[in-house]
Amino acid sequence: MKLAPDTLTGLKITKPDETAAGLTAVTVSFQHVFRNTDLVRGWKALYHLNQKDGYDCPSCAWPDPDDHRSSIAEYCENGAKAVAEEVMTRHTASPVLFQRYSVAELLEKDDLWLGQQGRLTQPMMIRKGQTHYEPISWDDAFQRIADQLNALASPDEAVFYTSGRTSNEAAFLYQLFVRQFGTNNLPDCSNMCHESTSVALAETLGVGKASIVYEDLEKADVIMIMGQNPGTNAPRMLTPLEQAKRNGTTIIAVNPLVETGLLAFKYPQSVRDMVLGGQKLTDLYLQIRINSDLAFLKAVCKLLLEEEKKTPGAVIDKAFIEKYTVGYEDFIKSLEQYELSDLVGQTGLSLEEVQQTVDILKHKKKIIICWAMGLTQHRNAVQTINEVINVLLLKGSIGIEGGGAAPIRGHSNVQGDRTMGIWERPKPEFLDKLKTVFGFEPPREHGFSVVEAVQSMHKGEAKVFFGMGGNFLMAVSDTDYTAEAMQRCKLTVQVSTKLNRSHLVHGETAIILPCLARSDRDVQASGEQFVTTEATTGVVQQSRGTLEPVSKHLKSEPEIVAQLAKAVFRSRKNTVDWDQLITNYDHIRDLIEKVIPGFDKYNERVRKPGGFYLPNGPRERKFTTKDGKAHFSVNVPEKIELQPDELLLMTIRSHDQFNTTIYGREDRYRGIHNERRVVFMHADDIAHRGLKPQEVVNLQSRYDGKIRTAERFVVVPYNIPRGSAAAYFPETNVLLPIDQVALGSLTPTSKSIIITIEKAGEM
Repeated sequence: MKLAPDTLTGLKITKPDETAAGLTAVTVSFQHVFRNTDLVRGWKALYHLNQKDGYDCPSCAWPDPDDHRSSIAEYCENGAKAVAEEVMTRHTASPVLFQRYSVAELLEKDDLWLGQQGRLTQPMMIRKGQTHYEPISWDDAFQRIADQLNALASPDEAVFYTSGRTSNEAAFLYQLFVRQFGTNNLPDCSNMCHESTSVALAETLGVGKASIVYEDLEKADVIMIMGQNPGTNAPRMLTPLEQAKRNGTTIIAVNPLVETGLLAFKYPQSVRDMVLGGQKLTDLYLQIRINSDLAFLKAVCKLLLEEEKKTPGAVIDKAFIEKYTVGYEDFIKSLEQYELSDLVGQTGLSLEEVQQTVDILKHKKKIIICWAMGLTQHRNAVQTINEVINVLLLKGSIGIEGGGAAPIRGHSNVQGDRTMGIWERPKPEFLDKLKTVFGFEPPREHGFSVVEAVQSMHKGEAKVFFGMGGNFLMAVSDTDYTAEAMQRCKLTVQVSTKLNRSHLVHGETAIILPCLARSDRDVQASGEQFVTTEATTGVVQQSRGTLEPVSKHLKSEPEIVAQLAKAVFRSRKNTVDWDQLITNYDHIRDLIEKVIPGFDKYNERVRKPGGFYLPNGPRERKFTTKDGKAHFSVNVPEKIELQPDELLLMTIRSHDQFNTTIYGREDRYRGIHNERRVVFMHADDIAHRGLKPQEVVNLQSRYDGKIRTAERFVVVPYNIPRGSAAAYFPETNVLLPIDQVALGSLTPTSKSIIITIEKAGEM
């Protein structure tokens, strides 16, 4: 069964952009919004986006400024694209669409076409053996789901997935319902992205979140950005980076690809930038080999210690180390077993480049290290992030103004979902609170992560899949295996705003539940409601939709959870008044306050413009590890040995997508137009294989004797280290086996796929 088309659409290559944003970004933003809806609706959507009285961007988790927000446009190009998808009125994925196309016919369309069909307007169901989705009433949908759940031999035969778009209120109700149902099978998109971060930071600092606030970026002496492309994945981050540069901050970029968003930024609202051409960002660009970051960081640590010997007390913060940390001596001793030349050799950098890094860091203390999936999606990801913390601990850069650890989260509110209890491995104290407040015994056994859930469904053990948002099929690695897993379920349910491929590769029976989007007004019995979200720096703020929904049949995510819970628990003892919670979301927040630390006076504080910061121990040098100390760790670099014909592939986003959502076929920052099926390679690697630029090839991986193939990709010469390659996901997810995961976090190793290249035959 072919899951998606692989037809090439006509690649055009231009010189990559040298500056991010600018007027081009403004023009593209408006084009996406106003081609999908009318002028009034479009302007209203953009005007309220990320404003204190508006709604939170449904795209990335970048925080809003603590104080001043631009009244002109507090959003970026990709935020505007995400909103354009929500506010679309020129097309709707109504029952007519599903009547016109069978599931098999829809599978022949690409992801861009599917997304362009507009918002889903009412519940749909496809029964076993049918070819088309058909309308179904909400009551019937809830009852069918409830009947299937209640018929399971064990609650653990159901999987309840959550995407990052889900609000705090919906996430809290969702986990409450699932645990009252009797399972901890609550995988979420964190499992696939920043789980390695959560594990590493919990081990070393006690809290799996950033230890900085927004304003720290503008006060830092040094910002090191590792494995992150802010120009595409968190474009609003460029604004504080620009201000930091103008304040004298030195920026170091560590990335295999040269990315426009790390080079220079032209702020569209700045007359100075428009006239003078913007601000150069990066002072030192280190084009490192894929997954050699741990060796690089270890080399930096060795050289910092050498500098300390030259000027004792001037480089390493011994006072901080002695007072706040453990494990320093073991860490120092472990460095002795490594030769500097070997560590540097693994990175592909020169010793001079690494020494430059150390010279920048050695007499500075206000150091922030940022990272994203370029560090988290490798087998040794947890150890690499541990080493990031080692560098910061050596310098005493944790818990000071302008310094700290800054993982840059992906999807908006992915961090809030975890705070609300969306986690397959809940802490005992959290479960104890649920028991005290709600009077039931929550399950204690750990549930499935994403990878474990897919494996369980593939074995036929998990029989029901319920997805709260997202495009699960295309987000997970090993696409064919994941598709087989979904198809072996008795029932698959997707709570969604728009059509995606996960609706088309489904269980024996499948149901689509259309929900309100962030920008939609949510009116319940007591009146208009707002929800809340948490940004990557731990700020919780309200989000209030302002637009009329495209259909009267849409329900909010909290209401969907409550109505499903009522149907499931109809004949059982139930300790939750689900109806009352939905009449006014303040009731949900009152319960959150009782269960989750840091939410004191939740309803009062979140109504203050800009919201509030959650407690974060490391910011105050209060480390919530078992011994109350920050931990140095001993981490071992892992060499990936490639054969002469092999390359190490990293999967990346284009500038025209967010996660699995495809907005178009443009990636102007990399000079790619009208095509997604491209593979970026070093010119020498292309010639070595007897290939030519723009030749069509197949990408192959070999794991455990099985060959996986991603067909028909166009070769593009690019500025990338030899032996490395890059291509867009989700098209390349098929290459990575489901069991290739990071140690300790089970995050798919999507940035470390060993591949070979073969010429493609004619279709």
